[in-house]
Amino acid sequence: MTARDVFDRRAAGIVDELRGAGQYKELRAISGPMGPVATIGGREVIVLCSNDYLGLANHPDVVAAGIEGLASHGAGTASVRFICGTLDVHVRLERAVAGLVGTPAALSFVSCWNANEALFPTVTAPGDTIVSDALNHASIIDAVRQTRGVDRKIYAHNDMAELEAALASADPGGLRWVVTDGVFSMEGDLAPLPEIVRLCRAHDAVVVVDDSHGIGVLGAAGRGTPEHFGILGEVDVVTGTLGKALGGAAGGFVAASERLIELLVQRARPSLFSNALPATVACSATRAIEILLAEPERVGRLRRNATRLRTGLRGLGFECHDAESAIIPIVLGDAHKVETASARLFELGVLVVGFSYPVVPEGSARLRVQASAALEERHLDAVLEAFAKL
Repeated sequence: MTARDVFDRRAAGIVDELRGAGQYKELRAISGPMGPVATIGGREVIVLCSNDYLGLANHPDVVAAGIEGLASHGAGTASVRFICGTLDVHVRLERAVAGLVGTPAALSFVSCWNANEALFPTVTAPGDTIVSDALNHASIIDAVRQTRGVDRKIYAHNDMAELEAALASADPGGLRWVVTDGVFSMEGDLAPLPEIVRLCRAHDAVVVVDDSHGIGVLGAAGRGTPEHFGILGEVDVVTGTLGKALGGAAGGFVAASERLIELLVQRARPSLFSNALPATVACSATRAIEILLAEPERVGRLRRNATRLRTGLRGLGFECHDAESAIIPIVLGDAHKVETASARLFELGVLVVGFSYPVVPEGSARLRVQASAALEERHLDAVLEAFAKL
């Protein structure tokens, strides 16, 4: 038996286990652009699981900006940033991002995963301490694991007493870093940022917030979780994505002080050894930021839709926790039950994906409903009718 045969048998065994546990992930190909309705397998379904929170993924101005960037700057950068991969559209995008989230500077990456991966191994040093929320995104977890000589502490989800104890016990000879999601993607709840910032100031720690699910969703102007809590500009480092509310294409960023961004430019491996963000994405994301700031009513419509869905689902007997994000998890517990519910909703014309282990802990499998400003009343009516049949 060859090595390839051994691997194929091993992989088949793992896949069979996933199927048996109800954890197998099916890839459904969408024909056409992302919107409130998508075409899958020749039929239209209402999309209730997209990160396109503001309905900008197929906005004509966002699409036109991307096409213009493609025509003016070509398909790719063909280089990393420090060689010949920095385009003027990158500079414009990074200024727009920094202005949006309230920091002096920003640096773009091909994904927020890359951005988080660039941040922690670059800015930390042996003797430092990183304190991380237990439910932080996988990209944060993996990025923290890449640090060397750093003490890593985890505090129970949103437990400020544990966070304070971790900060108090940190080595005083190094820097302290506290990292949290702004909006937790599987729970839909928010980090208590005012209290986190207060504790970090008291213990002279640096605050890092991944606000991928908060930007475009929270705050009067959609500037994210810090704006929602009235502390815009008080978070030291903000990471985020361009692939959700900001046009939904791809890309991520780190926004922080000019000195921190300068260090990332010089030392961050994902920037030094990976091609820069394509111009078309930089241009479309910049236009999306402009639309967000010019049309704050989109954020208001998103919130109204999220409230309508939460209220309607509760009325049907589903347990939906209070939250101010656009994420509405419906925990059913059993992975098979979630898989069956997702398949039935698809039959009824609604696309909602189920999440089970290892994305969420064993026994907490769930449907994750996500609201969008693009959903119209007729879509919401049809969604609630489908859940009533479910």
